[in-house]
Amino acid sequence: MAAEEDFELVEVLIPDISKGQMLVRNAYMSVDPYMRGRMGERETYIAPFELGKPLEGGAVGQVIESRAGKFQEGDHVLSNMGWREFFVTDGSGLVQIDPKIAPEQNYLGVLGMPGFTAYVGLLDIGKPRERDTIVVSAAAGAVGSLVCQIAKIKGCRVVGSTGSDEKVAWLLEEAGLDAAFNHRTTEDLIDSIRQHCPEGIDIYFDNVGGTHLEAAIELMNNHGRVVLCGMISIYNATRPPRAPRNLISAIPKRLILQGFIIHDHNNRLPQFYEDMGRWIKEGRVIGKETIVQGIENAPKAFLGLFTGENFGKMLVKL
Repeated sequence: MAAEEDFELVEVLIPDISKGQMLVRNAYMSVDPYMRGRMGERETYIAPFELGKPLEGGAVGQVIESRAGKFQEGDHVLSNMGWREFFVTDGSGLVQIDPKIAPEQNYLGVLGMPGFTAYVGLLDIGKPRERDTIVVSAAAGAVGSLVCQIAKIKGCRVVGSTGSDEKVAWLLEEAGLDAAFNHRTTEDLIDSIRQHCPEGIDIYFDNVGGTHLEAAIELMNNHGRVVLCGMISIYNATRPPRAPRNLISAIPKRLILQGFIIHDHNNRLPQFYEDMGRWIKEGRVIGKETIVQGIENAPKAFLGLFTGENFGKMLVKL
C-alpha cells in the first residue's frame, strides 16, 4: 500500500509558451485504481511512472494562453496531463470538450474513461440479455455504479456488492438495483450472493478479484460470462492471492472469463457518446462523484480508492 509520504508536492515556474503552444489551467484531475499498477517496475499495458517526474492522469481544464496553438484561449480540453495545476502543450493528445453539454468534470467520469469502460465491458464482453442476473463488485465505484445502471436499462436483474450501508442505500434507492449488500458486514460472501441470486449468476462484472471472483465462479450458471475489469483487492498484495481456488469450475460450467483494456475499443466511442448522452438526458443514468479539494490532497484522494472512501468517481478539484 502506498503512503502519502511516497508523494512529493513540487512548486515550479510556468515556462513561457512558444509559437504553436498553449498554456492550460487544469480544473479537475482524476485518480484511478489503474495508477497503482504504474507505481512499480512490473510490466503492464502502460509504462510505469518515472521517479522524480510528474505523475500523469486524466484531467480537464481550460486554455488560458495560446500562440497559434491547436486550441484557442477559452477552449475547454480533456488531457492525460493530470497531477498538475498548469501545463504547456502543443495540443497533442488533447480533446476539446463542451461544458455546455455536461459539466466538465463529467468528462472524467460518466462521459469519460469510467463510463466508457462500463459501457464496453458490459455490452461487448458481458453481452447482457433481458432477465439475465448480473452481479457487480465495487458496485458504488466509478465503473461499477455505471455498469449497474446500464444493466438495468438492458432489462437485467442487478445485484451489487459494496462496502458500506450508505452505499447500499444509494444503490437501491437512487441507482435502482434489485438487490445490494455490504460485503464488509457479511459473514459468508457466497451465502450473501446466493441469497440475492436464487437462480444463479449469468454475468459477473469483476472490479475486485480475490474472494469476490471465487464466490461468483461458485454461483455462475452454465455459459456465464465473467468480465475481468479490475482486481483492486490484490493491487497492493505482497504475496500471490489465495483466491480464486475454484477456477477449474470454469471448465464444466463452460464459462467465458475475459479481460480487456478500454483503449482497444476506441471505435466504440461514437456510439458510447450517443447512448450515454441520451441516458443522462433521460435521467436513466446518474454520475455519482466524490470531490476532494486541492492538488495537495491528491495523494489522499488516490489512497482513498483502496479503502472505499470514494462514492462513484473520485475527483480532485484544482
